[in-house]
Amino acid sequence: MVSTMTRLLTTLIAGFLATATMLGEAIASDGLPPMAIEKVGQDVYVVRGQAGQASAANAGFISNAGAVATGAGLVVFDTLGTPALGAKMRKLLEEASGEKVSMVVISHYHADHFYGIQAFQGPGVEVIAHPEADQVFKDTNTQNRLAQRRQDLFPWVNENTQLVLAARKAKVAPGRNETFQLGRHRFTLIDGLGAHAPDDLMMRVDTLGVVFAGDLFFTGRVPFVGSANPRVWLAALERMAEQPPRVAIPGHGAISHQPQKDLDFTRRYLGFLSQQMAHAVANLQSFEEAYASIDWSGFKELPAFSAANRLNAHGAYLHAEQDALKRP
Repeated sequence: MVSTMTRLLTTLIAGFLATATMLGEAIASDGLPPMAIEKVGQDVYVVRGQAGQASAANAGFISNAGAVATGAGLVVFDTLGTPALGAKMRKLLEEASGEKVSMVVISHYHADHFYGIQAFQGPGVEVIAHPEADQVFKDTNTQNRLAQRRQDLFPWVNENTQLVLAARKAKVAPGRNETFQLGRHRFTLIDGLGAHAPDDLMMRVDTLGVVFAGDLFFTGRVPFVGSANPRVWLAALERMAEQPPRVAIPGHGAISHQPQKDLDFTRRYLGFLSQQMAHAVANLQSFEEAYASIDWSGFKELPAFSAANRLNAHGAYLHAEQDALKRP
C-alpha cells in the first residue's frame, strides 16, 4: 500500500513539475525581457523599459509607455521599440485593465517609442501623432534608422517590421492644445514645441492630474538635451506645467511623484546651461575654455551627468553662437 501511494505521489509530482516546466517555457518562449505593469493611482498603467542602449539582447526595451483606462477603451501613450514589445504590452495592458485599446498617442517618431505601432493597428484603434510627424516619418534619417535597427536589433526588427504613420494628427500648435473626452476621463494633447524632436507631443489626463511627458522630462537626473535649444526646452516645460501635474511619466526612467521638484531642477539646469554658454560666446571664449571654467558642482553628482552634460553644453554653445549672429 505504501509502495503504491509512493508511486502515485511520485507520478503526480512528476506531472506537476512537467506542467510547471511547460508553463515556464511558454512564459519565457517569447525571448523578450521581463515586462511588468505598474498601476499608478486610478486607471493609469505603465510599463518601464530598461536603462541603456537598444540592442538585440534587450529587444529594444529601453523606453516607457502606458495607458489610461476610460471605461470606453484604453488610451495608450507610446508603443515601445519593436512590434514584439508592442504586442506584449498590449496584451498585458488589456488583461490588467479589462479594456480593449481604443486610441494610441505617439510622443514622437523616434524608434524606441513608435516601432510597436504594428501591434496596435486594426479596426476600432485610432492612432494620433503631432502634425510634424509626417515630415519626420518621411525624412531619410527615419529610413536609415530602420535599416540600422534591422541589423542591430535582429530578429526583433526585421524585414517584416513596418513603420506606421499615424492616420490622425493632433490639433495642436505652439499656442493651442487639443482637449477631448473619452469615457470617464478628459485628455489634453500638448505641443512640445519641437524641443527634443520636431514632433514632440505630451498628453495630460486632466481628470487625474497625470502627464505623459515623452522625452521632454526626466526624474532625478540630468536630462539629455543634445543639440536641442535649452530655451525652447524650457518653454516646452512651461507648457507641461500650465496645470501642475500630480504625477509625471517620462519617456525613460522613473515615474515622478514629485513633478514640481523635478521640473524646478530641470528648469534650473537648462537655465544655467543657456546662461553660461551665452556668457561664453559674448566673451569670445572657445567651447573648451568655457566648459573647463564653469562650476558644475550643482549638477555633477547627479545621474547621467558624465554621459550627458558635455554634449548638452556643446549644443547650448552652438545655439548661443547662432543667437549672437542674429543680433544686429
